[in-house]
Order: sequence, then C-alpha cells, then structure tokens
Amino acid sequence: MVDKKAAKVPVEATKKVHKPGKPRNYDLGNGVLRFSRTKMFHKKALYKFIGKKVKATKKPQKPHVIEKPIGGDKNGGKRFVLVKKRKAYYPTQDKIKPRPARKYFSQHKRSIRNSITPGTVLILLAGSHKGKRVVFLKQLYSGLLLVTGPFGINACPIRRISQRYVIATSTKIDVSGVELPENLNDEYFARKREKRAKKEEGDIFQSKKEGYKVSEDRKSDQKKVDTQVLAAIKKHPDHKVLLAYLSAMWGLRSSQYPHRLKF
Repeated sequence: MVDKKAAKVPVEATKKVHKPGKPRNYDLGNGVLRFSRTKMFHKKALYKFIGKKVKATKKPQKPHVIEKPIGGDKNGGKRFVLVKKRKAYYPTQDKIKPRPARKYFSQHKRSIRNSITPGTVLILLAGSHKGKRVVFLKQLYSGLLLVTGPFGINACPIRRISQRYVIATSTKIDVSGVELPENLNDEYFARKREKRAKKEEGDIFQSKKEGYKVSEDRKSDQKKVDTQVLAAIKKHPDHKVLLAYLSAMWGLRSSQYPHRLKF
C-alpha cells in the first residue's frame, strides 16, 4: 500500500523554472562581439536566401458588374447590372465628424523656460516698457508671464508679456512670501470694448473715444504687490545695488552682441 500523504508532491516542485537563454553572439566587453558579421552570416545560412524572390499572391477580385439575360424581342438579350446597388438617397450636407484627436488652445500644455522661475529678474524686449528690468511673479493660464517693475522703481506696472520678448538674467529675488491677489488672471487684463452705435441711434461721430484710465482697483492691487516685492528686495544682501540695477535701463552699445553677453 502506498501512503497518499507521501505520494503528494508540492505544487512548487512541479513547476518548471524558466531560464532565459543566452544568445550565441553575446558581447565580450567594450562592444566586441563573440562572432564577426561574416561568421554570423554563415551561421544563419543567409546565403541560401540571397537572390530568391517570392511571387506575390493575387487575391481574387469580385466583379462589380454582372451580365444578366433579358427576354423579349429587340431588347438586346442581355444587360450589365451592378452587383452592389448605388444609394437611393444622398444627403445635401456632409455630417460633421467629431475630431477627438485635435487639441484646442485651451488644452495646450503651457511650458516655460527653465531659466524663468518666480523671482527671476527679466529684461523686457518689446512694448512701451522695453529695456526695463522687471521681476517675474507667475505664469498665467494663457502662458503669458506676469511681471512687475515694481512701479515705484522703474514705473513698470503689473502687466503680461510673452516669454519670447524677455531675457532671463541670473539675478533672483526670493518672492516665496509674496501673496498675489486671486483676481490676477487673464480676464483681469482684458480690455472692455464698447459696441458701435447703430445708424438709427444717432451719428457715429457724436461719441468720442475715451482714452484708457487706470481703475482704482488696479491701483490698490499694484500697491499690495509692490509693497511685498520691495520688502523681498530689501531682504537681499545687496539690496542697494539691486535697486539701482532695477531702475537702470538696458541697451546694447557699439560692438556689443546679445549672444556673447552673460546676463
């Protein structure tokens, strides 16, 4: 009699351990292979397949037209009929297909250069304030940079600018303690455009265009941000030099090239 308990074999012992095989032409070290290219050419017997061409098999094509016999005199005796009948109804307009693969501007990824971080001093290259040095605060949803002068130093207010028109310098200010108002977004800087009066309402030359006036809310937001940025500048060890650096305009002199300068 065979004992049933002794006859039982553990399941783990029955499983075969898979050992990955080693290739014949392995690396001996420093990029040197065991067999050369010509040796492997003969080992794989690739010379047997040189010059051999396999003819492509043509799939049988289904006929588009079938010949049908037609009864009656003077009918020709036959007709050619389409196998697949054409549509009886064609829509006047094509259906608009949804395109999920198309990414709209709202779904684009907002990237920024590695040299631009919060607190970096930037040089403006375009706009009415070009040549001024400003402090970078944050990146807005549209991808534009939010910067400030501060206004008390170089008369540059809080404004948006593209990173294409900016040079990032190595000078940085610690603005981690600066708390920006929540309303500083892209809608905050949008200009309000009034609709033109219709001909029935009156003459178009009666209403004159009013120039841009800074609102009181924007003035108060400017003071809140500038007081915090100025406090961060004063904490810098070289704050006197930094204040003079921010107030000075930047420009190129003769025989100076921007790609050779270190900012």
